[in-house]
Amino acid sequence: MIDTVPFVISIFYPPLRNLFIPVFLNCWLAKRALENFVNDLHRAIHRTQSAMFNQLLILISTIVCLIFTFICGVEHLQRAGTKLSVFDSFYFCIVTFSTVGFGDVVPDVWPSKLLVVIMIFVALMVLPIQFEELAYLWMERQKSGGDYSRQRAETEKHVVLCVSSVKIELLMDFLNEFYAHPILQEHYVIILCPGEQDPAVRRVLRIPMWSHRVIYLQGSALKDQDLVRAKLDNAEACFILTCRCEADRNAADHQTILRAWAVKDFAPSCTLFVQILKPENKIHVKFADHIVCEEEFKYAMLALNCICPATSTFITLLVHTSQGLEGQHSPEDWHRIYGKCSGNEVYSIVLKESVFFSEYEGKSFPYASFNAYNKYGICLFGVCPDDTKNILLNPGPQHIMQPLDVCFYISLTKEENSCFKTERPQPPTSSAITSMGTMAIGMQEISIPSSLGPSLSTETNISETRKPYMVPVLELPDSPSYLTGNLFRDQSESPYQPCTGDGYTKGYPPDLPYIGSSPILCHLRKEKAHKCCMQLEKFLSKTCNHKDEEDIKAYGLKNKLIIVSAETTGNGLYNFILPLRASYRPENELCPIVLLLEQKPDAEFLETVCWFPMIYYLHGSIDSLDDLLRCGVSFAANMVVVDKESTMTAKEDYMADAKTIVNVQTLFRMFSGLNIITELTHPANMRFMQFSVKDCHALAFSKLEKKEREKGSNLSFIFRLPFAAGRVFSIGMLDTLLYQCFVKDYMITITRLLLGLETTPKSGFLCSMSITEEDLCIETYGRLYELLSSTVGDIPIGIYRTDSQIFEPPETPQSQISDRGSVFEEGKDPEIQSLRRRSIQWATNLLGPWHAERDAERLSQQRGVLLSCSERQELTELVKKRMKNLGLATHGFDEPNYNQSSHSYALINPSPDTRLELNDIVYIIRKDPVSLKLNDPDNIKNAMRGDSQIREKNTIICE
Repeated sequence: MIDTVPFVISIFYPPLRNLFIPVFLNCWLAKRALENFVNDLHRAIHRTQSAMFNQLLILISTIVCLIFTFICGVEHLQRAGTKLSVFDSFYFCIVTFSTVGFGDVVPDVWPSKLLVVIMIFVALMVLPIQFEELAYLWMERQKSGGDYSRQRAETEKHVVLCVSSVKIELLMDFLNEFYAHPILQEHYVIILCPGEQDPAVRRVLRIPMWSHRVIYLQGSALKDQDLVRAKLDNAEACFILTCRCEADRNAADHQTILRAWAVKDFAPSCTLFVQILKPENKIHVKFADHIVCEEEFKYAMLALNCICPATSTFITLLVHTSQGLEGQHSPEDWHRIYGKCSGNEVYSIVLKESVFFSEYEGKSFPYASFNAYNKYGICLFGVCPDDTKNILLNPGPQHIMQPLDVCFYISLTKEENSCFKTERPQPPTSSAITSMGTMAIGMQEISIPSSLGPSLSTETNISETRKPYMVPVLELPDSPSYLTGNLFRDQSESPYQPCTGDGYTKGYPPDLPYIGSSPILCHLRKEKAHKCCMQLEKFLSKTCNHKDEEDIKAYGLKNKLIIVSAETTGNGLYNFILPLRASYRPENELCPIVLLLEQKPDAEFLETVCWFPMIYYLHGSIDSLDDLLRCGVSFAANMVVVDKESTMTAKEDYMADAKTIVNVQTLFRMFSGLNIITELTHPANMRFMQFSVKDCHALAFSKLEKKEREKGSNLSFIFRLPFAAGRVFSIGMLDTLLYQCFVKDYMITITRLLLGLETTPKSGFLCSMSITEEDLCIETYGRLYELLSSTVGDIPIGIYRTDSQIFEPPETPQSQISDRGSVFEEGKDPEIQSLRRRSIQWATNLLGPWHAERDAERLSQQRGVLLSCSERQELTELVKKRMKNLGLATHGFDEPNYNQSSHSYALINPSPDTRLELNDIVYIIRKDPVSLKLNDPDNIKNAMRGDSQIREKNTIICE
């Protein structure tokens, strides 16, 4: 209006043509036109996310218009006074707007001064509003995470992590495991989460290590626009994780299912990794490339811990990426060997491309396994034949290695990253693979009895009188003798003798609890049990009219109980029972299973498990001592405490395990001989398991854990005694299994086979054997490997070892005060006693504070032993009295052991020269018994002959 109206008037009234018209004010019209043009452009290209750009454009154009108006106005009005050039006007404008005000250029006429005042007021009113809008949009963009540009997505590799909420522990586990692989260092991680960033997460993402590789986007996987922001269609993979802290785990699974559907609908070609909590929900995400069901793995590992100690620790260490450097600076020997063995992982390679295994083409699997272990220190435990594409654990001597077979082995590093010379006829004495070089097993001369005939032949031509430095693996016929349960068992215990008909049958469970459950051959009852027979109270009180002699004998403590304390029944408990009732478990080793349930079991669950032998339940709680005693805890071998779903939603995250920890501590104090296996929600709470304030060893391990964490170790918790012994487990530790599948797509299948969650024809299974005094003549783990692989076809993969310390129990308080008391009592003369007392004081002063500290520590430990003994005696009397009140017998109650302190740990693929110790438990992968013709009389005869061969070979070695 200011420009147009005077211009129109001057057309009809010539005297006004000399009037000055401020044409420079049209810049504001240009600003408006520019904004409209940009808005129209965005509408034309359907660009909706342009708020930040629009606000920035408005701010810049406003500043330019203010400066341009100020310059032109001052330059024009100063014509009536001291004339200013355009540059001087620009200089004056900048100095004025920046509030510097040098004063070297000033307006000297009142119109110019008035314009300066007006422009300052306009700038103070307009610019703060614009900056506020820009700051608000910037903060909102920071919360939402912005966008991942299409140009970056096309030139860079990235994966998308979809979660409902991001916890710092989950994020660090994912990042540490994902970026532990060298080939993933250039990948970017896009986190898509509907919630705002947690302050702890925000601090982590600002660390330079992660700030340029991790991008946080606030959004939902159910919205296509958010998936576009994450450029999911260009992503190499998408990980969808479930929040396990939800009160309703089914609801959490339903959210995960919808996210998986949305991702698959948006990007069908994207590799999908899904984590599910409940096994019955797997059917809805069956299309995913890799699925990990939390309850399946959790219950299977807890079950195997009862028969193969520390299976959860073994699997956890196996699925974590580590260099095996943990504990190497510890003064404890077991810390160093345990930390080194924890660096072993599973790798794969095609046989014809491998230097390790290519020389064994055409040889049997046990032969290749032992010789590769003997030369390179690696454990070949599985293979994927090219013709079947199924992973087989220890297929046995029947499998002949082919060029296209994929070999799975356990090693500290994969073959591609190892360095060794291939032109030498024997392996090097130093190798980057295991840092232990060539381990030749120096065995005594072994003469092969001629009575064995052609059934015992070797892969290489060696004579009977030759003394080889490394004994080759012997080829045995395909007979059931490979299934020997004990290496030196008696023939009368052979499981291949004809069945008498009094035992259980073998078959597939007739009632599967959910769709997608793998059919596994199990020990089953000939007739399903009545529900009243499964209720422990009715069974013991003999109020049930259905009598089963086999069950009565079984509950007569022929084998000790396995008690499971859970809140409710569910399909997860089915996966607990399944590995314990698998057909390859010896029938005489089946242990009764008692379910201690806080809520009454569902009829559907009882209908499913009623076909399994020796399954009982009791309605009660772990909080009640009476319920524990009624379910037989005083005579049980193992007590499994499952984390309660109702406690997972505590206001303070780490308090979710409070009730479970206190209950387990009570059990530990009352029943010290009971093996308690506990599941926790948070791995950090493991330090409170079997907690003792005065335990010096636990304090030292805590310091070691802190040091390992400061060094950046992903496995700082492995030195906690409950975890090392396999007595505590957290499902969060298995999250890395899903992450590893991005690089090792076979890990989920191998883990399921090890846990017995699925079976493949001709694939072996995980079991264990104990080292007895008769087996100590084998001496080393390498010799045991050779003996097992060459005779029964078993493949050992690790050792569970228990180191014990024996303390003499205190008799009287006086004997525990100090060793110096006996010195004073030796002499009867008071002068001699006084002289000795002065000499001891002189020696004490000479030794200084070290001696005093040592004495003080010893006295403190002795007092603690006395107090602990008295406390345990009181608890023992309390338990016995309570058992008498309940009418339970106490003659078989285990007395607490005062004089023994021990720690246990698992060694994955130890070195061949590792000495075997008494009561060592060796993890073994045994070949599939189903693949053999058990009903063939010739096979039964060969089995018995194979047993005699084993005993003869062992006798020769020991001699």
